[in-house]
Amino acid sequence: MLSPEDLFVVVKAFFEEKGLVRAHLDSYNDFIERGLQEVIDSIGELEVPAGGSRYKIVFGKVRVGQPRVKDIHVGEKVLFPMEARIRNLTYAAPIYLEMKRVQDGKEYGPEEVEIGDIPVMLRSKICLLSNMTEDQLIEVGEDPDDPGGYFIINGSERVIVALEDLAPNRILVDVDTRRARPIYRAKVLSTVLGFRSRVELSLKPDGVIYVNIPRVPSEIPFPILMKALGVENEVAMTEMVCGLRPPPDEQGIPDTSRLPEPFRAIAEELVPSIEACTGIFTEREAILYIGNRVAHGQTQEFRVMKAEQVLDRFFLPHLGRTREARKRKAVFLAEMARRVIELKLGLRGQDDKDHMKNKRLKLAGPLLADIFSTAFKSLCRDMRYQLQRLGHKKYIKLRAAVREGVITDKLQHALATGNWGRGRVGITQLLDRTNTISMLSHLRRVQSPLNRSQPNFEARDLHSTQWGRLCPNETPEGSNCGLVKNLALMACASVGADPAHVEQALYELGVVPRELAGRELREKGAIVFLDGFPIGYHPDPAALVEEIRALRRAGRISPEVNAAWYPPGNGSNPEVYVNCDAGRIRRPLIIVEDGRPKLTEEHIEKLRRGEWRFEDLVKNGIVEYLDAEEEENAYIAIKPEDVTPEHTHLEIAPYAILGICASIIPFAEYNQSPRNSYEAAMAKQALGFYVSNFKFRVDTRAHILHYPQKPLVITKPLEVIGYNKRPSGQNCVVAVLCFGGYNMEDAVIFNRASIDRGLARSTLYKLYEAERRTYPGGLRDEFTKPEPGIRGYKGDRFYRGLDPDGIVRAEQKVEEGDVLVGRLSPPRFMEEYGPRMAMKTTIERRDTSVALKSGEKGVVDEVFITEDAEGNRLVKIKVRDNRVPEIGDKFASRHGQKGVIGAIYPPEDMPFTEDGIVPDIIINPHAIPSRMTIGQFLESMAGKVAAMEGRPVDGTPFVGIRPEEIERKLVELGFSYTGREVMYNGTTGEKFVANIFVGVVYYQKLHHMVADKMHARARGRVQILTRQPTEGRSRGGGLRFGEMERDCLIGHGAAMLLKDRLLDESDRYVMYVCNRCGFIAYYDARQRRFVCRLCGDKADIQPVVVSYAFKLLLQELMSLCIAPRLKVASGV
Repeated sequence: MLSPEDLFVVVKAFFEEKGLVRAHLDSYNDFIERGLQEVIDSIGELEVPAGGSRYKIVFGKVRVGQPRVKDIHVGEKVLFPMEARIRNLTYAAPIYLEMKRVQDGKEYGPEEVEIGDIPVMLRSKICLLSNMTEDQLIEVGEDPDDPGGYFIINGSERVIVALEDLAPNRILVDVDTRRARPIYRAKVLSTVLGFRSRVELSLKPDGVIYVNIPRVPSEIPFPILMKALGVENEVAMTEMVCGLRPPPDEQGIPDTSRLPEPFRAIAEELVPSIEACTGIFTEREAILYIGNRVAHGQTQEFRVMKAEQVLDRFFLPHLGRTREARKRKAVFLAEMARRVIELKLGLRGQDDKDHMKNKRLKLAGPLLADIFSTAFKSLCRDMRYQLQRLGHKKYIKLRAAVREGVITDKLQHALATGNWGRGRVGITQLLDRTNTISMLSHLRRVQSPLNRSQPNFEARDLHSTQWGRLCPNETPEGSNCGLVKNLALMACASVGADPAHVEQALYELGVVPRELAGRELREKGAIVFLDGFPIGYHPDPAALVEEIRALRRAGRISPEVNAAWYPPGNGSNPEVYVNCDAGRIRRPLIIVEDGRPKLTEEHIEKLRRGEWRFEDLVKNGIVEYLDAEEEENAYIAIKPEDVTPEHTHLEIAPYAILGICASIIPFAEYNQSPRNSYEAAMAKQALGFYVSNFKFRVDTRAHILHYPQKPLVITKPLEVIGYNKRPSGQNCVVAVLCFGGYNMEDAVIFNRASIDRGLARSTLYKLYEAERRTYPGGLRDEFTKPEPGIRGYKGDRFYRGLDPDGIVRAEQKVEEGDVLVGRLSPPRFMEEYGPRMAMKTTIERRDTSVALKSGEKGVVDEVFITEDAEGNRLVKIKVRDNRVPEIGDKFASRHGQKGVIGAIYPPEDMPFTEDGIVPDIIINPHAIPSRMTIGQFLESMAGKVAAMEGRPVDGTPFVGIRPEEIERKLVELGFSYTGREVMYNGTTGEKFVANIFVGVVYYQKLHHMVADKMHARARGRVQILTRQPTEGRSRGGGLRFGEMERDCLIGHGAAMLLKDRLLDESDRYVMYVCNRCGFIAYYDARQRRFVCRLCGDKADIQPVVVSYAFKLLLQELMSLCIAPRLKVASGV
C-alpha cells in the first residue's frame, strides 16, 4: 500500500520538473518557437503599389536574438535582468525577419531585417538566466530560487495574469427564458490569431432558425445562409442537420416522415425555416440576399463582393478564411442547428458555461500573440507607406522601410499598462513582492473577464469540476470574489498538440469521415468531434476512447490529447470529444488497472534515487494528465486504501486541491471555510524574507523580517513551494486568556521581553528616485546642493545630509522633508522667466529636489547612481526604517485569526506556567467559538509536541497527524491531553481558577503597521475647489469627520464643538448677502464698496458666515438657472 510519504516523493518529482510557474513559461516558449511564425505566416506577404506596377514583399522565417540594450555610449550590449531593474530598462530581445522582394515573377535576394524588440520572460528559453548554474546566477546578482515567469518593463516587474474565458470554437447551447416563449440558442466564439467572431444561431418561437453574423446588421434565416455556403439542395441540407438522408416515397420524393426517431423529429423542425425562405433557390441569390443587408443601395457586384467577404473573413474564421472553407463552415453550422433542435426536443441539456471543460486559460503565449498580431499588421501598413515613398529609387533596402519602434512600442505599452485593446484592461499587473508566497500566488492567478459590478452568482460559485484545478479557498473578498481565482498546486495548462496529426491518428483508429459514413453508422454510431468540429463517425465510442488512451499511454500520440465520450442522452447520437487545443487546465493522476494503481514501490524508489523524473511516469503510462472533459469518464479514488476494481484513477495527493496560499495552513480541514480564505489573503501580506538578493534590488517597497523561522507545525507543500527557505513568520508561545481587558475584539497582548529579544522586528525599505532630465532646446536638470535664494528653497536644515554633488550620503539619518537628491530645474513655462530676466542671460532655476515624504523617517541604506537608456543620470536611494512592534500593528495566525496589538506588558506582569514558561502572545478566548478555527487549537497542541520532541509535526490537511495521536504524545511528554496548563497571574501571583490553553502557534506580522497609517494635523493643505482639508496621509490631509461622528456630537448636544469642527476648522467663509433681494453680493476693491448686481444703490448688504461648500452649491444652482434667495434673520 502506498503511504502519503511515498506519494509525496511523486509530488516533489512533479515540482522539481515543472516548477510553480511552468504554465506561463511553457506558453511563452511555445509562442517564441511557434506562435511568432504563425502570426507572420497568417499575413504571408505585403503588396506594394509602385507607380503603374505592383510588387510583393514576401515574409520568411523569423528568429529572436538574445536580450540586449542599445547603450548611448557603447552601442549594443548584452543586458541582464538586474541591470534592467536598476536602469529602468526593458528586458527585451530583437526580432529578425527574413524578407524578399518579388516583382514581375523575379525574386530579389532575401534580407534579414530587425523589426523590433519583444519583451523577454525571465527563465524562458531565450532568457540569459535559463541555462545558468546557481553560482552563475549569484554572480549576475539574481536570486537562484527566483522562478521567473514575469517581465521587466521600464525597470518594473510585471506579470501577465492568466485570463479565464469561454472555450473558443466550441458550440454552447442554452435557452433564453426572458420572454413569454423560450428561444433556443447556440453560440460559438470563433477565434483566430488576433481576431474573435461571435456567431449565434437561435430557434425562435415561430419555429424559424436565424443566424447572427458579425458585420451583418440583421438576422439571416438558416436555410439562406446554408445556400450561400454552397448547400443549395434542401434535402442535402436536411441530411447535414439530422444526419440521415430522408428516404423517398412511392413517387421518389424524399419523405422526412419515413425517418426513424429522433431523426424524423429533427428533420420536421427544419420545415418552418425552409418554408420561410421561399423564393431563394441558388447560391448567388442567397449571397445577394446577404449583400442587400450588408451594402444596401450599392451596385450588385459590390453587394455580392461584400457578402462573400463577410462569409469568408468574418463568419467562423477558425475554419478558414478562403472560399474553399465554405463547405466546412456549412457542416459546422448544420451541427449548431442540430444541437438547438435537440435542445428544444429534450434530447440534449443546456451546456454549463461554468463547467471547466467549457473554459480555457489565456496565458502569456496567446495574449502576446494577440498583441503581436495587431502590432505586426501596423508594421505592414507602415512598411507599405514607407516603400511607396521610396518608390522612385531604383535600389531599395528593405531595412530602410522598417521602423522598429512600431512593434517595440506597441508590445512595451501593452505590457506596461495592461491595456490589450478592445476593452481588455488589467491583463498585466505589478508583481507582488511582499513575500515568496505572494509572488508565487500572483504568478498563478487566474482572472475572469466578467463585469465585477454584476452579481454573476453562478460564475462566482465553486464548481465541482474545479476540484484539483482551482483552489477552493484562495479568492479575494468583495467584488472580485469568485472571479479572481488561483491554480491548485498540481494544475497545469495544456500547450496544445498538432490537430492534423491527431485527426490522422483518429482515422487510423477506425473513425469514418462524414462523407463516407453509411446509413447504419450515421444512425447508431457516435459522432466524433476534434476540437469542437465533427470529423466523422465511429461504431463503438467506448472502445475508441480506450484506444486513444492506450495510444497516449504508449507515447504514440501527444500526452496533450484528451478524449471523452457521452451516451445518447446528450444528443441523438453518442458523442466522442477529442481535445488537443491550448489552455485546458489539466491535472496528473495515477492510472488504476484491475483495482491496483500502476505506481509501485519500485517506481517510488527510482524517483528517490533520481533515476527517473516525473516525465518518465507519464512516458511509461503510470501517470497521465486529465482535463475536465475526460475526467467525466473517470472514477477517481482519493486515497490508496479506497481503490476498488471500478476505479480508473487515484489522486496523487488529496491536499493538491489547494493553492499556494491555502496549502501553508496546517489542519485546514478542521477550520471553518471562510477562515481559510481569509488566511489565503493574509499570507500574501505577511513580512518575511522575500528574496536573497534584496540588497541589490531597487523595489519601491520591501519588508524584511529580521528573524524569520520555519513553522514547527509543517505541511508537506511547504517544502516544494520553497516556504522553508523563505519563511514569513515566527513560532510564538500563545496563551488563550482574558487578561487586563486589552485583548478585547481580536486585539492581542504582547510580551515586552519577547519584543526585546527580536520577536516580529522588521526593516522597511523604501525607494526614492531622481532623474536628470534633458529638455528641448538643450536645457537640462542639475544635481547640486541648492543655495539660499533659489526659488523653492526649503531651508538649510533640509539639505544638511547632501554631499556637494547634491546626493545624500549613505548611512545618513533622514527625517520627514529631508532632501535626498538636490536638483535644480530650468523654468517650465515662458512666464517663469519673468520680466526682470533676459532670455539670453543665465537662467533662473527652481528647486525640484527629491525629499523624504511626510510621516517617514529612516537611514539611507544604498545609493545607486546610473543612467537610463537615453543617457540621463539616474539616482535611486533606498531608505531603511527599523520597525519594532508597537500598539496597533497587525498580526495573524495561519488560521485567519487576525488582530492588532492592544497592549505590551512587561514580562514580570505576564502570566506564567508551573514550568516558568511566559507566553509571547495572549489572545482572547472569544475569538475561537464563533470562528470555529479548530485548526489553531490543533496547531497549538502539535506545536507544543514539536517543541518538546525537537522535530516538526506534520499538519498536512487530510494526510497529516491525527488529533488522537497529538493527545497521546502530549500525555507521553507529561502534559494534559487537553493542551491546558495551570497558570499564575504575573501581577498578583495567584493561580488562575481555570486551567489555561497554551501552546506554540506560528504567527505572521502583516505589513499593515500603525507607523504607516497614523496621522493627525491641525491646519494645513486644502482642496482648491471646495477649500476643505485634503484627504489622506500622503497628502497631509485631515481626519474625516463623517456623518456618524456628527450624529454622535448631536446626540451629546455639543453644538459649539460641532460648529468648530465642521465650519471654523474646515471651510469657514464670509459671504455677503443682499437683504433686499436675497442674492449673493460681493466687495468691489476698486470702488471700495459692497455691490449687489440686482439692487445696485438700493442694496442692503450683510456679511454671513457660511461653509464655502454651501456658497459653491448656491452658485451651481444659479448656473442651472435656479435662483436661490437667502433670508437673513435679524441678529445673525
